[in-house]
Amino acid sequence: MAAPSMKRETCYQALFKRLQQMPTPVQCERILPHHEDVPANLQPAVFMTVTSQTAEQVTGLPTKYHLDAKVWIYAHRDTAGIVPSIAVNQILDELDEVLRPPVGPAFKQTLGGLVEHCWIEGEIHTDEGWLGLQSIAVVPLRMLVVAN
Repeated sequence: MAAPSMKRETCYQALFKRLQQMPTPVQCERILPHHEDVPANLQPAVFMTVTSQTAEQVTGLPTKYHLDAKVWIYAHRDTAGIVPSIAVNQILDELDEVLRPPVGPAFKQTLGGLVEHCWIEGEIHTDEGWLGLQSIAVVPLRMLVVAN
């Protein structure tokens, strides 16, 4: 397979489009507001932020880029008293599903051929709202792109 062209924003847009396929979130945006600025009726909510980019160059080979993002999940206890971490866990499962690679020899999530691979990498930070009504999770994502 030919290496995908390096278009950062195209890669991030494809990732965001995947996130929008999750059925549970009431809203899904690329601008991260503070959780106190997201009304309870607009939660659970998912936000994506671009965090860092790393380049790796080996003489004679195309540059490899790691494009990193974070997915922020907000869930608020509703009037029925549902524990917000239940909604967060459901969305984490949905995130696993939308990023699940197709079964096959490569077993890679290519976001439609735009990246070499996209996956969850690192510690998933969670706060289930022990001291209040708000629950939050932060999920690190990574995409590998090889420049032509």
